[in-house]
Amino acid sequence: MESIFSPTINPAFIERINKLTPSTPALWGKMNVSQMLAHCQVPIQIAFGELNTKGGLIALLFGRMAKKKVINEEPFERNLPTMREAKIKNDRGFDTEKTSLIELVKRFTTGPDVLTKKPHPFFGPLTVDEWNALQYKHLDHHLRQFGV
Repeated sequence: MESIFSPTINPAFIERINKLTPSTPALWGKMNVSQMLAHCQVPIQIAFGELNTKGGLIALLFGRMAKKKVINEEPFERNLPTMREAKIKNDRGFDTEKTSLIELVKRFTTGPDVLTKKPHPFFGPLTVDEWNALQYKHLDHHLRQFGV
C-alpha cells in the first residue's frame, strides 16, 4: 500500500486536487466537487483527533467486520455508505474547501505522529498502517470520482 505520509505520494495527491475546477463533474455519486472537497476533510480531521464523533450501535455491531472489507489493498467500491458527519448536502465554496483540504493533506508529511491515538469511531482501534490505508484509499476514491 502506498503511503499518504510519503514525500512523493503526498504531493501527488495535492497535484490531483489542484487539477479540480469548480465545474469538474462527478463520474458517479451525488456530491458536487465542492461538497466532495469538504467531505474528504472529515476523515482526516477524525484521524488527527480534531473531530470527535460517536460510532453508535451500528459501529459496535459491524465496525470491526467492515474494517476488514475496507482496510485492504483493493480500492473502495462506489457508493459506499458514509457517516452522518461526512454527508455534505449544502453548497460549499470551492476555493475555500480546496485550500482547506490541501492544508490537511500536507500535514501528513510530518509523519504518523500527527495521527490520534483514539480509536476510530466506526472501525475501532487502528494501527498506523490501517490509518494510512483508510486515508489513502478514501482520498484516492474521491479524486477518481472526479476524474483526477
